[in-house]
Formats: sequence, structure tokens, C-alpha cells
Amino acid sequence: QVQLVDSGGGLVQAGGSLRLSCAPSVSIFNINGMGWYRQVPGKQRELVASITRHGRTYYADSVKGRFTISRDNADNMMYLQMNNLEPEDTAVYYCNADTYPASWGQGTQVTVSS
Repeated sequence: QVQLVDSGGGLVQAGGSLRLSCAPSVSIFNINGMGWYRQVPGKQRELVASITRHGRTYYADSVKGRFTISRDNADNMMYLQMNNLEPEDTAVYYCNADTYPASWGQGTQVTVSS
């Protein structure tokens, strides 16, 4: 099973920025789809953004224009650049890889203060 290590969360004021990173245990080139999910207590985990091996991206409406997902084959990393953060973005963010079985990072906390 592919192991994922996500990092980069923290506490930031509204309007600030953070960059999340995801490091897979295998070559990222061999992973088709990857994405970032987030979850708040009492709610289902939701898809924030995803990217295919060929660079096709998807964004949830709530983050369009503010978040950018990318993957770097040379660094073997996936990133989520989050700009203009809002308190509603507060959640635990999880890296995901479209493998069988599905692979998840351990989660990284993002807290946005108003």
C-alpha cells in the first residue's frame, strides 16, 4: 500500500496563506489521481481539489480562485497552495491517492482565525 505523509498545516489569520505538501512512498509518476480532502468534526470528509497524472484539475466551488493544486514529478511531491484563507477553511486536511486500496495521509490541521 502507498504511504502518504502530509504536512504544512498551521494557524493563520483570515486572508493569509499556507502551502500543504504530500509526499508519497512511491514515484508520483506512477499514481494516477491525487487530491486533497478536508474534514471538520461532525461532517463528512469533502473533496477540496484533485489532479490527474496529466495535470487535469478539479476544485470545489468554495475554493475556486483561492487554492491551487499541483504535483511535481522531480520533487515527488503534491502541493496545495491556499491563499486568501477564510475561517470556513478551518479543518483537518488529508492527502489522498487514487490507488487500490485508497491511500490517505495522516492529516494536517489548518486553523484560520477571524
